[in-house]
Amino acid sequence: MTPGNKNSYNSLKQISVNNKDYKYYSLIEAEKNGLNGISKLPKSLKVLLENLLRYEDDLSVDKNQIDSIKNWLETKNSNTEIAYRPARVLLQDYTGIPAVADLAAMREAVKDKNKDPNTINPLSSVDLVIDHSVQVDQSAKADSFEKNVDIEFERNAERYSFLKWGQQAFNNFRIVPPGTGICHQVNLEYLSKVVWSEKFKGDNYLFPDTLVGTDSHTTMVNGLSVLGWGVGGIEAEAGMLGQPISMLIPEVIGFEVKNKMPEGTTATDLVLTVVKMLRDKGVVGKFVEFYGEGLKNLTLADRATIANMAPEYGATCGFFPIDDETLKYLKFSGRDQHTVDIVEKYAKEQGLWASNDIVFTDTLTLDMSSIVPTKSVPLFLYSTTAS
Repeated sequence: MTPGNKNSYNSLKQISVNNKDYKYYSLIEAEKNGLNGISKLPKSLKVLLENLLRYEDDLSVDKNQIDSIKNWLETKNSNTEIAYRPARVLLQDYTGIPAVADLAAMREAVKDKNKDPNTINPLSSVDLVIDHSVQVDQSAKADSFEKNVDIEFERNAERYSFLKWGQQAFNNFRIVPPGTGICHQVNLEYLSKVVWSEKFKGDNYLFPDTLVGTDSHTTMVNGLSVLGWGVGGIEAEAGMLGQPISMLIPEVIGFEVKNKMPEGTTATDLVLTVVKMLRDKGVVGKFVEFYGEGLKNLTLADRATIANMAPEYGATCGFFPIDDETLKYLKFSGRDQHTVDIVEKYAKEQGLWASNDIVFTDTLTLDMSSIVPTKSVPLFLYSTTAS
């Protein structure tokens, strides 16, 4: 992370967590210094706003982009493009390996110019999860897992040799080996921090954990209050090299959840109901953000499943704010207590903790007590029946 050299709203502040000091760009302070009303922004837009405050430099990010997010409150939409820099990049092997090959080619080109090739490195944190190409050769045996992993390494020895070199050669680059799990689940269970910490010029900075990934279901991580979505390989590679993503400030559809599901219904019933409602609403290219008193009745698994289905209901992402369930999951999945304390204190100081006093482009409401068992029927059955 390299913060911008501007701080138009004097938002840079310090926070202490367990006697350790961190700097951060405060949305509360920015509101006091001219960004009136931003406390009512959707949490997902607050994450984008913090990103712009942190990187303001009058070049890729200028004051107009910051003001445009404040002005979003007036019309609930915007035609302004912003330069957004996610904290990290998640790659799967099919798209990730060509990206690593490109970095290697860049190093070779730099070397040919008699320059130091070691200057070519990802500028953002990058994780490459080997999952898409993994095959299952053995099954129904006690040692099937170990044998499949051994066969995988033998079958793709050249690939893994190259990736091992890449992990050793490049900074900010990690490999998650085959057999660990699928990339968006590994991201949820192990890689995500919710609040990211990074050192710059001797100071520790805190900021929201954000990412882009080369898997459409990268959106699963929005269930853990991490803003992220899927992109193509070229966009991911640009992100690796520190280039901002140019995007319009999106419309945000608020999805209110009330009460809890009746006995006998399942998470599948909930997800199918939510997907149908959002498809009927039309949320393509928009953010969806969940809120309401019913959130306390949704486990992290439920939230992750709903967020994972964003490509199916067409939204860029389905975002859940930070609350007690977020902290509970971080503890359950083995994150250390200091990380959990950072997430809680930062979210409450920044106004990113779950609340209901939010302005949305439009809203939907689901009373979960009205959910009934649901079936998802393949489309071809309809055409067969009709004929």
